[in-house]
Amino acid sequence: MIAFIRDVIKEFQKDDVPLLAAAQAYYYLLSAVPLMILLLSVLPYLNIEPEAAVSALKSVMPDETASVFEETVVDMVSTERGGLLTFGILGTIWTASLAMNAFIQAQNSAYNVEETRSFIKARLLSIGLTICIIIALIVVLLLPVFGDVLISFISTAVALPPETEQLIRILRYVVSIVVITLILTALYYYAPNKRKPFLHVLPGALFATLAWQVVSFGFSFYVSNFGNYADTYGGLGGVIVMMLWFFLTGMILVVGGELNAVLHRRKTRGFDAQKNKNLNVFR
Repeated sequence: MIAFIRDVIKEFQKDDVPLLAAAQAYYYLLSAVPLMILLLSVLPYLNIEPEAAVSALKSVMPDETASVFEETVVDMVSTERGGLLTFGILGTIWTASLAMNAFIQAQNSAYNVEETRSFIKARLLSIGLTICIIIALIVVLLLPVFGDVLISFISTAVALPPETEQLIRILRYVVSIVVITLILTALYYYAPNKRKPFLHVLPGALFATLAWQVVSFGFSFYVSNFGNYADTYGGLGGVIVMMLWFFLTGMILVVGGELNAVLHRRKTRGFDAQKNKNLNVFR
């Protein structure tokens, strides 16, 4: 375990993980607005009150970051806009695919491989993985944040026993975590230009899922109780907080890939050593 941690730290320094995370954070910031438009364009069709949407937004973001989008949230939740829904889908896919390209480059650096896939294949791959991320974000937001609204909507159509409602409230968090883990596993498996067993990417996906949940909660608690970004940066405080959150997210995703790469190399070396040993015995 100590040797494994040393290898991860060595790769962290060699691949300049903070720089890779910063590149992803920049593209995540570009993707934030069209993604917000996409999500908010769907909400008017769900009959969600603006106050509930703002409260839900503050439950997953620091207050300074949520305040940046509060006016937009109230306006877009109250009015149906089919054209914005189309723009949100196209804009999110395009800008988020740029972030996915940065993620793919980070994974190639982790595995020490060059990108040999064609431009079209790499672009289609980034778009496909981007769609997976969008689906995961929608599930993560709808289940834990708007779960009560969905449960109430279902209850109006079908009478649910109180025990069933309580079970659904518990399962929504479990399902969201499982969905995030599956999506991250797919990202770590398909993003790098490297063939590997599927199980070799599962540890990094589990680490990234748990670490993102813990870091996001801790960062939100710190900003809400100790950080004075609004006093320091004024109106830009929310943007600064959001950028730092994206940077931490990018850092976690890159470190998850580094964990997978180190684990893959160690297992591959062990497999090759055992194979050579068996050949020598056979000879």
